[in-house]
Amino acid sequence: MSARAFVFDFGRVVFRWRPEVLVSTVLPNRATDAEATRHWVEQIFQAYGGDWGDFDRGVVEPPELARRSAARTGLAEAEAAAIIEAAPRELVPLPDTEAWLRRLHAQGRPLHFLSNMPEPFAAHFERTHELMSLFESGVFSARVRLLKPEPEIYAHAAQVFGRAPADLLFLDDHLPNIVAAREAGWAAVHFVDAAQAEADVLAMRW
Repeated sequence: MSARAFVFDFGRVVFRWRPEVLVSTVLPNRATDAEATRHWVEQIFQAYGGDWGDFDRGVVEPPELARRSAARTGLAEAEAAAIIEAAPRELVPLPDTEAWLRRLHAQGRPLHFLSNMPEPFAAHFERTHELMSLFESGVFSARVRLLKPEPEIYAHAAQVFGRAPADLLFLDDHLPNIVAAREAGWAAVHFVDAAQAEADVLAMRW
């Protein structure tokens, strides 16, 4: 088995994440057109900072997040809670990435994950997706109270994975997380889609 390991982000890399579709499906009376949908996506998810960032960090639970979101955005608390409750169901495996992961696993390539993810969503993955069995180990942000692109989460993850930073290749769709991984001594590929990422990895002779 190779000493070198792959580390995958989850949202928009391994699992589908379409916040616009989520908001328009759950709140059709609010998301009445593309502009309104974009507005509510920005207000609810705050570019994954603010209240939602605290959720990802594991320092706020869903009821408190719903209260905060309602107070901040003008949504009803029940509307905010409905978004939080529905979000895990949006996160389903991306077929092309799943196929690549299964090929890598069959080749004996070590697989890990590093994801900014709140605890209820992490638990949903573990209960629901057989794909999780392909990973040797992983780090969910809520369980370590750290977030990408903070340097501490990369150092912690390398310890969890039991590998030197130079033996880790990270794939993430968010460029600041890629920059931080490289600064931590990891190899990294900015993920756009599975075909592009696999081609980039092959070009690196990883």
